[in-house]
Order: sequence, then structure tokens, then C-alpha cells
Amino acid sequence: MNKGDLINTVADSAGITKDQASEAVNCVFNCIESTLKNKEKAAFIGFGTFSTSERAARDGRNPATGATIKIQAKTQIKFKPGKALAESVNG
Repeated sequence: MNKGDLINTVADSAGITKDQASEAVNCVFNCIESTLKNKEKAAFIGFGTFSTSERAARDGRNPATGATIKIQAKTQIKFKPGKALAESVNG
């Protein structure tokens, strides 16, 4: 499923136009994004939790040449599925 498929599914399920569904889906994505940018968790009971963690700078190796390279620090996004989601996927 991609974003377009999700918009179509939301429009059909909720009985709204595709434009309204697109606005709703974009709003949800933007809310999750802004929450993560603020280093906060976005938790949805039964579905899962989006969170961030800081990854420190470190030295790495170029596998082709073996040369040492610097890998910059970054904020990593994590997702932990909720119990209900995990159970529905695993049967």
C-alpha cells in the first residue's frame, strides 16, 4: 500500500471525497512528523509507538576501499508495534 492507496481506502471507508481523505491523511502524517521533530513519542494504543533516538558520531569503513570514514551523528526514527497490531499480523 502506498499513500495514494491509503487515501482511496480512507475515502471509501469514511464516505468522504478523496480531497478530504488526502487532507486528513496528510494532517496525520504532519502531526506525527512534528511530534518526532520535537523529540516526543507518538503513541497509538493498539497500533504502535513512533519515537526517536540519538545516534552518536562514529568511525566507519568504506567496504570497497577499506578507508576509514566519519559517520555523522543523527536522529533515528523507531517504530514499536502495539500488541494488537503484532497479534493481528502474526495470527
